[in-house]
Amino acid sequence: MTFVQVALDVPLPRLFDYRADDASVADIGRRVTVPFGSGTKTGLIVGIAEISDQPPEKLKPAEAVLRDMPPLPADWLALCEFCGRYYQHPLGQVMAFALPPMLRKGKLPKARKPKVSRGETPPDAVMPALLPEQQAAVEAITLARGFETFLLHGVTGSGKTEVYLRAIDVVLAAGKQALMLVPEIALTPQLEQRVSERFPGAHIVSAHSGIADAARARGFLDALEGRADIVLGTRLSVFLPLPHLGLIVVDEEHDASFKQQEGLRYSARDVAVFRAKQRDIPIVLGSATPALETFHHAISGRYHLLELHHRAVAEAPPVVRTIDTRREKLQDGMSAALIEALAERLARGEQSLVFLNRRGYAPVLACPACGWVSRCRRCAANMVLHLADKRLRCHHCGLEAGIPRACPDCGNQDIHPFGRGTQRLESALSERFPEARILRIDRDSASTPKKWQALLAAIHAGEADLLIGTQMMAKGHDFPRLTLVGVVGADAALFAADFRAPERLFAQLMQVGGRSGRHDLPGEVLIQTEYPTHPLYRALVDHDYAAFARTQLDERQMAGFPPFSFQAMLRAEARDMSQSLDFLAAARDAAVLLAGEAVALYDPVPMRLARLKNLDRAQLLVESQSRPALQTFLTAWNTRLHELKAPRELRWHLDVDPAEY
Repeated sequence: MTFVQVALDVPLPRLFDYRADDASVADIGRRVTVPFGSGTKTGLIVGIAEISDQPPEKLKPAEAVLRDMPPLPADWLALCEFCGRYYQHPLGQVMAFALPPMLRKGKLPKARKPKVSRGETPPDAVMPALLPEQQAAVEAITLARGFETFLLHGVTGSGKTEVYLRAIDVVLAAGKQALMLVPEIALTPQLEQRVSERFPGAHIVSAHSGIADAARARGFLDALEGRADIVLGTRLSVFLPLPHLGLIVVDEEHDASFKQQEGLRYSARDVAVFRAKQRDIPIVLGSATPALETFHHAISGRYHLLELHHRAVAEAPPVVRTIDTRREKLQDGMSAALIEALAERLARGEQSLVFLNRRGYAPVLACPACGWVSRCRRCAANMVLHLADKRLRCHHCGLEAGIPRACPDCGNQDIHPFGRGTQRLESALSERFPEARILRIDRDSASTPKKWQALLAAIHAGEADLLIGTQMMAKGHDFPRLTLVGVVGADAALFAADFRAPERLFAQLMQVGGRSGRHDLPGEVLIQTEYPTHPLYRALVDHDYAAFARTQLDERQMAGFPPFSFQAMLRAEARDMSQSLDFLAAARDAAVLLAGEAVALYDPVPMRLARLKNLDRAQLLVESQSRPALQTFLTAWNTRLHELKAPRELRWHLDVDPAEY
């Protein structure tokens, strides 16, 4: 009798055995439909056995082994097993997550005419000349033999993308496939267009959550069957099976969006490094502001550091200046120096960007008489005033409400917005510069890909003089006429409780500042701050990422923070905070005997956003100086956690290498 071991999409850390006399070893990696509970599920066969731990008479027969597509290869199964093991997530759920929804349901997309091509650059294609640093980087990557991790650390505008494309060209010429990960493909349309133009004969597969199910399934199959030359996608594309994979590129590797924050909480960058090692191929991590963990690996010799110090087109980086706002009365949140600089650019016909990473009109609506504020009834957060839509919105849970005409508590009709967002800044600039063509770019104005593309087209066509934007404007954009970036409201992140906040602020400001002066016109960045001598701002003025990074690493080493320690977070959420804390307390008790001296256990505490969507949230941090010791502990602890009794409505999860605290 033959049994198949099946991984199913259920929250249990185990496999399920079914009878399947027609199955063989060749079916490992195939989908299979099986009875489960009162219904049917589609899972993946991960093993074939002649003996089962369960009595044969208790095992149900599999309904059908689906042989309508090639089996998923052994390296893909091993990749999922690694993710399940490292991130403490059930294997069946990992595999279900990695598969497109259509394939996960046991279906196949309609066939289309296959595109047979090889994607190397056409002989007559005109490529930009490489600077010596770029040439050295390309040679180092393309001459690598086997697995090697490269950190391509280049200032904004230094031509990192051209290095990627040259390396991909060599890989395609050798008949292999390339995988390129980007943070948010909707925000980097220029990159997708550039790859298509450079490799017009290549079969390029785009992979991200915004693609229709059928197209996503076709792309997965094209990758699996070797038809895809280049896969360009967001974090989920790291799971596409590529039998001839020759190179992996992770652009903007520092970006927080590479870390999945729900379900399988994986880091696509780290999984990509594992995959490169698994396949014995080079991987390139590129950034102007590398993650401190990545930079630490580079300066300690674990990664190969490639540096691009010079801009590829512009002669010099933008000049960065701080504006001391401690003794100045701001006008609509802007200093006189920033207003004057905006006026100068308008007079010269150049574009400016005012960066404020807070959308809406104002962060809160409040009553000065009784102290009422527009709090969200479902979250421990305030509802943001969106005056253009005449709505109050919670940016955490999406709850909306109308704007009250008077204070709901005391009836005072003189309620005020406090603080400012992009909408309020847009209104102020429209009054100050009535002749200017102003565009606001945030999640509200660019709520769909079509609207986003229209905004980008308007900027490139010169139909905007003044841009007001959030972090959407910080990544991957190249606007030739943009010469000024003004930064408003950045100080709040300097003293955040999260130890990663300074790193993220530095990266954000350096990235957004790098949008200015990328071509022939000189660029300038003005940062309004009450702390002009802060080391973070000094490093920005000096364009000295390395000095900032080394200072931060020294502080983290003294505090015992990553990368000098390894962490995992157990989080719980329930209708009442006492339930969440009680569960975590029981979890901590269960961990004490397992932890030993190598693992430190902290006390359960409410999360910073303690209430979200009517659920009270708490967390418990565990930490170790040894990654193997932490992994050994987590594996044993995870088993105990599944045995703990908890209220039915309570939900919990483990987050390994957490990015949010």
